[in-house]
Amino acid sequence: MILETLELVNYRSYAYCRVVFDRKMNVFLGKNGSGKTNLAEAIHYVSLGRSFRTSDDRALIKKGEQEAFIKAVVVHEGVNKTIEVGFTPQGKKVRVNFKPIQKLSELTNVLNVLVFEPRDVLMFDDAPRVRRQFLDITLSKHDSSYLASITRYETILKERNALLKSVSVDRQHLELLTTQLIEASFPIIKARAAYLQEINRVLGKVVGLIKGETFRVKLHYVPYVDLQGDYPRHAKLLFDKSIDQDIKRKTTHIGIHREDFVVVYEDQAIASFGSQGENRIVALALKMSPYFLIEDPEKKPILVLDDVLSELDEKTQQRLLVFLEKLQQVFITTTHYPDTHHTIYLIDNHVITRRPHHGK
Repeated sequence: MILETLELVNYRSYAYCRVVFDRKMNVFLGKNGSGKTNLAEAIHYVSLGRSFRTSDDRALIKKGEQEAFIKAVVVHEGVNKTIEVGFTPQGKKVRVNFKPIQKLSELTNVLNVLVFEPRDVLMFDDAPRVRRQFLDITLSKHDSSYLASITRYETILKERNALLKSVSVDRQHLELLTTQLIEASFPIIKARAAYLQEINRVLGKVVGLIKGETFRVKLHYVPYVDLQGDYPRHAKLLFDKSIDQDIKRKTTHIGIHREDFVVVYEDQAIASFGSQGENRIVALALKMSPYFLIEDPEKKPILVLDDVLSELDEKTQQRLLVFLEKLQQVFITTTHYPDTHHTIYLIDNHVITRRPHHGK
């Protein structure tokens, strides 16, 4: 899949712009605050139906305006497809090929975007929910049945938590919901364990290509229950032990919604022992890894890398750029760019000027 054009109307800092992109490398070059990340955000938005910067869609409408609009034209499996997102203070409307979609998850089938943003450097030292969110989003794109499983689990969890908040908890009803929660969580745990193993196949190679030397790096899944043996029985025992605490706290405090994974780099937890540069490179490699798990070239994701070169030394920057040149379509935002043979979009005060590549 290739993003051919992007059109914005009253989106963030842009009153209007229309940009035609190249295959391979596209570089948004400009000072901080010039509007680079707004473009990156819009590209990501049309793939997932939400921003990686805010949960409030109203913040995407240009100040002083009532409505905003994104239009993207994508080449997918040889066919042009159009994605449109309209924003009003009342909400958003999303269309693909001029027809309203039923679920936002349909967007990923048209345009799959992997994004790296500066705060991802803190991923390994951040709250577990940040790592779970990464895992759930990438897995949902990888396997549509996973999204259905997560949705079912969250529905049951919401009902269980509502029951726990009631004045008098019906223990028989609680027992039923607990059984349903355990059943719903089993396919999620299996999918998470398998997917992390898949990422482990490629993660070390990606880190090595960026670093220029081989490093041992591995993700370790931290499930809420021992996966060996009889999972339903082990899970039931845990929930039975925690039931009084759940009632006291009025919430479900164990389960797949509290799980985590740890990144071990050169035999040590990177969150505790890795340098900022190592955290940055491994976080970048992790965010890019799903690209290499998709074999069909027509389904390869687009990479959007926001401020990716910051704090990398010159040699690492060059290795990264050589690596990225081999991928299908990449978007980079940066304040300084060391190369001239890629298509560069100069962004100054939210005005975009396209500078074609000069060739090698």
